[in-house]
Amino acid sequence: MKFGYARVSKKDQNLENQIKKLASIGCEEIFYEKISGAKDDRPQLKIMLNKLRKGDVVYVVKLDRLGRRMLKLIELINDFKKKGIELISLENNIDTTNSIGMLLFNICAAFSEMERELIKERIIAGIDNSKKNGVRGGRPKSITNKKRSKLLSLIRSKNMSIRDICNTIQISKSTYYREINNNLFDR
Repeated sequence: MKFGYARVSKKDQNLENQIKKLASIGCEEIFYEKISGAKDDRPQLKIMLNKLRKGDVVYVVKLDRLGRRMLKLIELINDFKKKGIELISLENNIDTTNSIGMLLFNICAAFSEMERELIKERIIAGIDNSKKNGVRGGRPKSITNKKRSKLLSLIRSKNMSIRDICNTIQISKSTYYREINNNLFDR
């Protein structure tokens, strides 16, 4: 069976051209929606995916109508392949029913994988560079050495409640107890 999927991102955009193209090539059922392609929760796409069976073909006007993120597209099309479902993107000339179409798709997937690896390499290089320059990553500490000293003196004075101490130093009770548990008095 031939299924069509059409999507636009904005409510004021028109689906009519996509639907006409899908109908003209003989799609027996066309699913369409106005929702961002970056969203994973697309109701009409889910309905279509649940109807697909071995031997079915999914048609889209452009590949980006099926999804914006290459990683998700690759995952979806590989899932199609496992289930014996084919994909044809009319304007991108990608047709997984033949070997050339699968080659084109696999080239796109390879470029996507390479980009993902390059991004990881750049992130690791950036973190290493930051460490060399003395920049620490992660969440900033809520208690500085100055606050820790003030905390110690307020606890030793025994004039204030825990709540008052926390409000004075501007720390949470969990930070207070963490400092107590980390042997604050041994310092």
